[in-house]
Amino acid sequence: MNRKVWVAGVGMIPFSKPGASESYPVMGGRAVREALKDAGVPYDAVQQAYAGYVYGDSTSGQAVVYGVGLTGIPVFNVNNNCASGSSALFLARQAVESGAVECALAVGFEQMAPGALKGVYEDRPSPLAGFVASMSGLQGYDADKPRAAQFFGGAGRDYMKEHGIRPDTFARISVKARQHAARNPYAVFRQPVTLDEVLAAPMIFDPLTRLQCCPPTCGAAAAILCSEDFARRHGLPPGVSIAAQAMTTDTPSTFSAGDMRKVVGYDMTRAAADQAYEAAGVDPADIDVVELHDCFTANELITYEGLRLTPEGAAEKFIMDGENTYGGRVVTNPSGGLLSKGHPLGATGLAQCAELVWQLRGQAELRQVEGARMALQHNLGLGGACVVTLYQAA
Repeated sequence: MNRKVWVAGVGMIPFSKPGASESYPVMGGRAVREALKDAGVPYDAVQQAYAGYVYGDSTSGQAVVYGVGLTGIPVFNVNNNCASGSSALFLARQAVESGAVECALAVGFEQMAPGALKGVYEDRPSPLAGFVASMSGLQGYDADKPRAAQFFGGAGRDYMKEHGIRPDTFARISVKARQHAARNPYAVFRQPVTLDEVLAAPMIFDPLTRLQCCPPTCGAAAAILCSEDFARRHGLPPGVSIAAQAMTTDTPSTFSAGDMRKVVGYDMTRAAADQAYEAAGVDPADIDVVELHDCFTANELITYEGLRLTPEGAAEKFIMDGENTYGGRVVTNPSGGLLSKGHPLGATGLAQCAELVWQLRGQAELRQVEGARMALQHNLGLGGACVVTLYQAA
């Protein structure tokens, strides 16, 4: 890290089910204007923009920012699967930190279709072909079941084999997610569910029932990043800074370890977290609040350990003791996470950013984590990319 980077403003719109949202340029534009308003700076102060999305044509980022203003700035379109939003944030932070610009915009958005995720092109190799081949070799592949659920359900199975935990341990994460989302006006699913309801939901891929899988969602979120000098010149009060940020991709262990947890990015998560902790001089025990990539309950469970929030093999106790919620050691996904807030792929990383900035400012209302000073964000995409960001209150 070179220059300190401040998160001057964040913006987000309520997420919605496919078919119930506005178009992506409208959603994205609303999120950008909210972030600018929050920062208290005009759009013509932004020098570069980075736009994250997955399901969209080229230059969709321009379609979003052009609705806010036509200032001629560089606009970069970023597609890193489910880590697209945080990849855009990473690039915006890097531009400000390096001195290339004083103020940058990161925006993420997604206008999704109903149903399970699937590829768009069938006339060329899939970028996930190597991952599917690894999964097929380890546990087989069922073309009639959602592919993503097989990846992350398989990771849950491998964890169960090693540590002997009960299947309902995963389901408890869904119960917690809904409890948190009930306090979040931006979330799609705000009604609480019981453990019995989660377990009785249709089985998607053992041990994952439907209520343990994140839904396709539409939405948008944005952040304005700036340097200390920019903040001083514009009279912006000290707020939340990015203490450290790391991005990783796959290493040989993803494909050679014979473990579905590795296939879905456990080692990427561990490496990114360790890099961020070292760069910030922060211990995992210092983290007060976390927004992590709970696309499936199984991924939240293994990510507790990947981020070193609890020792390996201790995730079940961490959950049963309530250490992952209010009154516990570290409040995880106070927003409701992807499971309940929703997962508009390109928007997720910036939505996580917005939630954590609100938490560190003390602006999270009914979701507020008391005394939060240090926050961690984890955003993962198969294919693969993982971004871990540490935020610190002024």
